[in-house]
Amino acid sequence: MLSADDPLPRVPRRVLVAGVTGSGKTTLAGRVARLWGLRHVEIDALFHGPEWTPRPEFLDDVRAFASEDRWVTEWQYTSKGTDDILTPRADLAIWLDYPYHVVRSRLLRRTIGRSILRTRLWNGNVEKPIWKMFRRSPEENLLAWQTATLGKWAERMPVAAAEFPHLTIVRLRHPREAERWLRAQAEASGVSMAPPKRRSRER
Repeated sequence: MLSADDPLPRVPRRVLVAGVTGSGKTTLAGRVARLWGLRHVEIDALFHGPEWTPRPEFLDDVRAFASEDRWVTEWQYTSKGTDDILTPRADLAIWLDYPYHVVRSRLLRRTIGRSILRTRLWNGNVEKPIWKMFRRSPEENLLAWQTATLGKWAERMPVAAAEFPHLTIVRLRHPREAERWLRAQAEASGVSMAPPKRRSRER
């Protein structure tokens, strides 16, 4: 498993971005897409149909883009069958293993902001009302879901490394490490890598 300071063995063509809910997977995936000229497939948009109902075509759509040569997506829905499709095809996994206070504050800002602004997400869906943040069920409460899944990737990554030896895994432990890693990849590729417009406030 590589750190933020280790060079990649090769320029990747198919990338998975892992991390707990709220860690910033989609934002990083978009920046990686621009860095290496990859197609960014936001996997949430494939999974969620109208009224937050799962789309029956989900796995067929995952298979379709996974068969392409160049893409980046979020490493999610493994319990729905994506692991068998995406992981054998990916050549790089980026693990956002950030501290709890970072991912918690990010998720709170994102969820409250989307709920207040009624931001339209995938297929016309909008964030659930703020009061649902206080429900106990992780299926209804994103904060409870985040808490319940905090240790998922710490358990999953050693298994993935053993199951998929072709997969290069980079572990980034803080947003500052992610910025440093992105700058290093941009310099190695000879491209400009601007930070996101809204900079992280984590310290």
